[in-house]
Amino acid sequence: MKNIRALFLGFILLFSSTAFAEEGSFNQTISNLSQSIDGFFNEYTGWFVGLIFKSVPVGEANFPIIVGWLLLAALIFTVYFGFVQFKRVGMAIDIIRGKYTDPNSKEDGEVSHFQALATALSGTVGLGNIAGVGAALAIGGPGATFWMILCGLLGMASKFCECTLGVKYRTILPSGVVSGGPMYYLSQGLSERGMGGLGKALAIGFALMCILGSLGGGNMFQANQAHAMLTYAFDIPSEYGIITGFVLAGLVFSVIVGGMPSIASVTERVVPWMAALYIGMALIVIGSNLDQVGPAFNAIFTGAFTGEGVVGGFIGALIQGLKRATFSNEAGVGSAAIAHSAVKTKEPITEGLVSLLEPFVDTVVICTMTALVITIAGLNTGPFDGSGLTGVTLTAASFTETAGFFKYTLALAVIMFAFSTMISWSYYGLKAWTYLFGEGKATELVFKVMFCVFVVIGATIQFGAVIDFSDAAIFAMSIFNILGLYFLMPVVKKELQSFVARVKSGEIKTYGK
Repeated sequence: MKNIRALFLGFILLFSSTAFAEEGSFNQTISNLSQSIDGFFNEYTGWFVGLIFKSVPVGEANFPIIVGWLLLAALIFTVYFGFVQFKRVGMAIDIIRGKYTDPNSKEDGEVSHFQALATALSGTVGLGNIAGVGAALAIGGPGATFWMILCGLLGMASKFCECTLGVKYRTILPSGVVSGGPMYYLSQGLSERGMGGLGKALAIGFALMCILGSLGGGNMFQANQAHAMLTYAFDIPSEYGIITGFVLAGLVFSVIVGGMPSIASVTERVVPWMAALYIGMALIVIGSNLDQVGPAFNAIFTGAFTGEGVVGGFIGALIQGLKRATFSNEAGVGSAAIAHSAVKTKEPITEGLVSLLEPFVDTVVICTMTALVITIAGLNTGPFDGSGLTGVTLTAASFTETAGFFKYTLALAVIMFAFSTMISWSYYGLKAWTYLFGEGKATELVFKVMFCVFVVIGATIQFGAVIDFSDAAIFAMSIFNILGLYFLMPVVKKELQSFVARVKSGEIKTYGK
């Protein structure tokens, strides 16, 4: 394994230096190729993108049906599981601390509860928390923040449901490697309920969309935005994307070649640091403008119900908040269940409880921090129609309003977010790939190399239609996933009731942590 890494990294250094020397011709060739591919996707997949992101008019605003699909599921799961995200959050924290884990027990799985949570968080905490929130507030005003928080809280129940099933129906190979996620609980779980044909069809559909989404939104887009931020902060020519791409590809390959234990080992270190860096920056801005915190919250709550200056008014603010939250935390998409299925546990419900913390950290904490910074900076003013600063430019400008050096620390945060998202989505795509094409080192290596090639492509050129298609693929995953969750949620409820009863009776011991 070490030899493979060394050869790959050596190839990257050699090729990137050659590409640098012949940069102009290389970039021109890639640019021409990208235009041809992008044109193909625009012509032949535009219907799919339009279908997945189809909107219906609500007042003066347009409401994406896919957002309604995810929100409705979150509401149903919240009520069905008795508001589990509020009642059992203490138990979830205790599980991460190891209160219910026997230190002498050898349980199936590859990673700890915290490592699984960190890996899943690294896939959701990303550029959406920086650029996405900036876009939401530029169009939906400060009030979008309120609905973003509400949707994040509801989404915790969706994560709880899908990640419990991910562990319950996972497959553990003789080598100890774990394969799990919607592909497995859709096929096996629905088969148990006499719907094997439907389950198999949903599983295959999910796996196909997951592979496409991992190569686009979880890969090319991340690399592209990482290089764009380097250009913004350090004036690195945009034409040098080939160098950024090969460096990122080398780093990504050096991690993912080791499988889930290697990915988890990196994410458990990177995620806390990148979250601390970003939240620390936000706290400095908030602390430097304490007199503006009250007015900022007032603008958030007032704007949530009046939508003043927002296209579509109150409905427009609500739609932007819900859209950003569902797109950010991926609750209901099913991706996180793939990472959580690798956890070391005999109790599926324990990982479901741990996973419900994800939307809270991603949306309620980090997205809200971004929204507060933007609102306090005062650069986002009505009318909110997205015609002024928006996306990452609005967020970056809001941070640098307090301190100019934040431009550089924000660039570091973006690169960390992009890197961690790529290694997590490589795992999601890999498990979907092996589900369709079979387990085996050769099969895995093909996908890992292909994934790294797409890292280079993403950093080098702009794939407008391809990125649109991959985003649509990611949210198409939720159609297959949630449909299956409705049939399988009684299984989760039974697991929850059993676990809570055994904890209360003392059958499940605690270990004093």
